[in-house]
Amino acid sequence: MTNSIPAASQTSLDANAAMARRTRRSNAIARYSFLVPLIYIVLLMLPIYWLINMSFKTNAEILGAFSLWPRDPTIANYMVIFTDPSWYSGYINSIIYVVMNMVIAVAVALPAAYAFSRYRFLGDKHLFFWLLTNRMAPPAVFALPFFQLYSAFGLIDTHIAVAIAHCLFNVPLAVWILEGFMSGVPKEIDETAYIDGYSFPKFFVKIFMPLIASGIGVAAFFCFMFSWVELLIARTLTVTDAKPIAATMTRTVSASGLDWGVLAAAGVLTIIPGALVIWFVRNYIAKGFALGRV
Repeated sequence: MTNSIPAASQTSLDANAAMARRTRRSNAIARYSFLVPLIYIVLLMLPIYWLINMSFKTNAEILGAFSLWPRDPTIANYMVIFTDPSWYSGYINSIIYVVMNMVIAVAVALPAAYAFSRYRFLGDKHLFFWLLTNRMAPPAVFALPFFQLYSAFGLIDTHIAVAIAHCLFNVPLAVWILEGFMSGVPKEIDETAYIDGYSFPKFFVKIFMPLIASGIGVAAFFCFMFSWVELLIARTLTVTDAKPIAATMTRTVSASGLDWGVLAAAGVLTIIPGALVIWFVRNYIAKGFALGRV
């Protein structure tokens, strides 16, 4: 009996020491855990900072000595974009066909997503999965067919041509996202609305759409994002009148070489619309990445 007490005490001391070591280790990890997201944010923001830095420099300073900030800041690069029609028209063209695509894609995806969410029909699951395979295909696969088709109908170098072409991969994505949000709405709401005498269009617009307003915003954001950054199809289907800013940025070669400052300023201005859209739907982006299932 006398020997068992010291043994038990030693075991308790060892357990307390092990717990103390684990606590110190956990505190050390928690103390330095902020370094991982901090390093990630720095690496993420470094290219953006360098782009902004270059946009306020002249070509001579960019190609000259290394500097972390502009030694002689200038806004001449931005003035070129705001005063040259070949530059600012690219932003106008991009915004026009991106907004058109966003409206068309969401308008088409809403009834399609409702059908997948509320009804069961032959091959519905296979068709639902097949929709997303259009997003998996590279745009280069569809560039030539679109070019020949739109040439036959005289739609080359028009905004609607690019907007409709981008629906090929934006509509399936919007259907997937909206179906997830719609599945989270109980079907009893539909039945209650019908009992109260609501017609389907009135129920869909006045009751159902407000319930999935966040999903519509997320779907519109993703349509905007993919249409805004897409270059190959937009460049293939446009020449001058509807040429997007992304295509204009690939043609900044002058007699003295690349105009680095103007190109950097154009890049900064290209980021702003996407950042504004992200700001407005920032609270719902996680649901969008999970296709509305969180």
